[in-house]
Amino acid sequence: MSRRHLPTLTAMQCFEASVRHMSFTRAADELNLTQSAVSKQVAQLESVLEHPLFRRVRKRLQVTPEGSLYLTEVRKILAQVEMSTRYMQSYGGQSEVLNVTTLPTFGARWLIPRLNGFRFRHPRVYLNIANRSEPFDLEEERVDVAFFFGHGAWPRAECIRLLDEEMVAVCAPSALPNGGIQEPLALTRLVLLQSATRPEAWHDWFEAQDCYTEHSYHGPRFDTFYMALRAARAGCGVALVPRFLAEEELQAGLLTIPWSFGLASRDAYYLAYPEHKGEVAKVRGFIDWILEHRDGPGGAL
Repeated sequence: MSRRHLPTLTAMQCFEASVRHMSFTRAADELNLTQSAVSKQVAQLESVLEHPLFRRVRKRLQVTPEGSLYLTEVRKILAQVEMSTRYMQSYGGQSEVLNVTTLPTFGARWLIPRLNGFRFRHPRVYLNIANRSEPFDLEEERVDVAFFFGHGAWPRAECIRLLDEEMVAVCAPSALPNGGIQEPLALTRLVLLQSATRPEAWHDWFEAQDCYTEHSYHGPRFDTFYMALRAARAGCGVALVPRFLAEEELQAGLLTIPWSFGLASRDAYYLAYPEHKGEVAKVRGFIDWILEHRDGPGGAL
């Protein structure tokens, strides 16, 4: 299909609005078009796709299976166009956007508290922060700074080591048996909460203490450390997490460490930025701020 035969954004907007309202008339009102114009745009879209997007059932619209499938892709396209437009609206003016990615729990527990006061020092820099757990290309994704856990290497990027990690077991105080835990393998009776990003964590933790259990990989699995921490707080079992991510609950008495052993991770947390952006003012200002505040939160937001 040549580009000139691709659907227009107007057609996609008409289709998406029609699905939300289940009405060409209400979609037309939202888009400031006529009902016939919306209907025509949807018909042209169906012609290009060679699939029906709607059926009329008792004079009401009903999305077809093909329409539901296409709707998911259309919404992604419209969202990307909106984000790209917002990005360009802020580019080169008095304000600049700094695109930052972070691991979910690290961002919530470590990064965000350290952003307090940043806007006062850099009032023209607007932070756009997103969670990213999977590897990606900094340049292709237009990311200025990325926080990640690993061995300190990122293609075509400079990496700065921020902090090390110690993995500790945590659970709700109420989950502990009378008399506490007398040896590490006793934790298996509390249910081992698993982290999807660290599938070997429990195995390594037990192995470092010369212990073996067939339960190392058994238990509910969670996408993020935050979810595992919440599950541990709820009494669902015992989670193995970086100590610094659990400090809030440990200090509040919401979680406790049932067995004092901590396993030092081979990898660490790093800040990465594209090689050619090291002297870009907004990037350098953010990096300097993080290095200045990495040992603790800053001032008032």
